[in-house]
Amino acid sequence: MFFTHGSLSRDRYDYYYYYYYYGRIPFALFIITGVLITIRTLLGVSCLIAAVLIKFRRRHLSMDDTIEEFLQMQNNLMPIRYSYSEVKKMTKCFKDKLGQGGYGSVFKGTLRSGRLVAIKLLNMSKSHGQDFINEVATIGRIHHVNVVQLIGFCVEGSKQALVYDFMPNGSLDKIIFSGERDTTLCWEKIFEIAIGVARGIEYLHQGCQMQILHFDIKPHNILLDENFTPKISDFGLAKLYAVDHSIVSLTAARGTLGYIAPELFYKNIGSISHKVDVYSFGMLLMEMVGKRRNLNAFAEQSSQIYFPSWIYDRFDKEEDIELGDVTENEKKTVRKMVITAFWCIQIKPTDRPSISKVLEMLEGEVEPLELPAKPFLLSLDSSSKDFASKNLEKEPTTSTLDATVKGMEVPQM
Repeated sequence: MFFTHGSLSRDRYDYYYYYYYYGRIPFALFIITGVLITIRTLLGVSCLIAAVLIKFRRRHLSMDDTIEEFLQMQNNLMPIRYSYSEVKKMTKCFKDKLGQGGYGSVFKGTLRSGRLVAIKLLNMSKSHGQDFINEVATIGRIHHVNVVQLIGFCVEGSKQALVYDFMPNGSLDKIIFSGERDTTLCWEKIFEIAIGVARGIEYLHQGCQMQILHFDIKPHNILLDENFTPKISDFGLAKLYAVDHSIVSLTAARGTLGYIAPELFYKNIGSISHKVDVYSFGMLLMEMVGKRRNLNAFAEQSSQIYFPSWIYDRFDKEEDIELGDVTENEKKTVRKMVITAFWCIQIKPTDRPSISKVLEMLEGEVEPLELPAKPFLLSLDSSSKDFASKNLEKEPTTSTLDATVKGMEVPQM
């Protein structure tokens, strides 16, 4: 009995032993497998994050290297290089924001000398610092009374800033597009601003060692100092060419709808040259005369939606335009500005005058000036009205223009 009982006890012991140790093996394997999968997942995610960070870092290192290489090559740069901490101190940690544009935000700042400055912080872009290089390469080495002065710049990693003279009267668009009477300028001052802008463009085209094409002349990029002296600004799209190069090459159109020359899209019209800035200046003149955007869906009459077309018809019929209480000399000044503008916005670049000729027309007498042929695109009223009704008062972009002009047909010239 004892042996039998001992045998049963032994069997029962073996049963519990195997159940306790071997029966838990599947559960232990499940736990171990789960831990291994978790570790593997974490490693995979870590590797992915590391790869993204490395790619991001390489992109910025490439941009930094491009900018630094450019700066090392510029031995005659006049602007001062500031640290980012100095920029923050100038702006009191970016407290006073003046505005925002396509390339970044602008803040008001003060130098240690007490001089007021405007500091533009450039946005992160796909240009690999090309917009920064364009600005510094152009206005960094020139000085003209009608071109904004670049005082300094900052480059620290992905942080880029440009330090300009502060313009207390802001940009021209805030003056000519404002309905407030206290910001309205007399015709004499408007004409002086037009002359100043033309002189600034002439200097860029002919007064520098390299020809500088701005590609974005518009009211928003014309700044006004305390005396309303105009200063051409925002050279982010500018290009430098040899002075003896009358024709330039571009891989893509650039500019703002309403100011961009048609040859930048219609290759059969003519070659790209300094005449693109002349065209933009002509559209600027139109808006200065009309004191409104050339394309305005809120015009009182449908015929006035596209201002250049409306005013051409009035001039062609020798009808007066409503200018308010003006003198006879002011009427002549306005007429001179309008006729000059129509010569500037001729469709074929060969039909447009140079900016030097434009200055001669503006500074001369109005009587010898003849109204040129109506530019072809001014007759596309249906396209203008359709675009205006869709876009209202927004300032369009180059991509918007691309989509718009593809729907138009321009005859071979």
